[in-house]
Amino acid sequence: MKWNSSLYNEKHDFVTEYGEGLLEFIPNNVEQTILDLGCGTGTLTKQLVPLGSKVVGVDSSPSMINKAKEQFENIEFMVCDALNLPFEKEWDIVFSNAVFHWISNHNALLKEIHKVLKPHGMLVCEFGANNNIATIEQAFIKACKELGYNYASKFNFPTAEMFGELLEDNGFTINSIYEYDRPTVLKDEEQGVENWIRQFYASELSDMSSDTQRKLIHEVEDLTRDKLWNGKAWVADYRRLRAIAHI
Repeated sequence: MKWNSSLYNEKHDFVTEYGEGLLEFIPNNVEQTILDLGCGTGTLTKQLVPLGSKVVGVDSSPSMINKAKEQFENIEFMVCDALNLPFEKEWDIVFSNAVFHWISNHNALLKEIHKVLKPHGMLVCEFGANNNIATIEQAFIKACKELGYNYASKFNFPTAEMFGELLEDNGFTINSIYEYDRPTVLKDEEQGVENWIRQFYASELSDMSSDTQRKLIHEVEDLTRDKLWNGKAWVADYRRLRAIAHI
């Protein structure tokens, strides 16, 4: 996935804003250590800092980590693969917002998280649930096909039941797990869907000419307008899965 960290900060800061609701699940213990897994540009990592004695943000995207370091010089950030973390039994809390749907193998992911948590450590996470952005993705698939491109979903949006089973299989006890609808207004009025596509389908667009990109984006807008345009803004059909669990 090719990330544009500036576009992400400017047009998709709703990802961070909604993630702030997860902070209430962090225990009140300033001695705890917290790993922000998939920290992006570090905005939520900064908010985690007062909640622990050691807070580190990790992300697989060098551009995101560079932006995080630029914005928050006093916080430690590292480029890391979520499936190959350089820690073992080091963290009281693994916190993650809007990340797990980018990872195809949730079983391997949870094994890795279990490895890095201390005994009785906690996972606090939220990410895309089953049928997240279904309207946008179905339109994108159809528009790609009409233009001669094959696209299969790259996202992993499980049900709470599916993810809950994996948590238990990997030694976690579930405190809370549920899915919910979260319709999300996209910034920039008419430009909202285009901005979203250019951010989250950047890898797919990179294989297309500028003219083809414009045709595809216009087709997606046409296909989704009846459901997602409210007359003033695009409202993406987000669904989230929130899970709190411990070992």
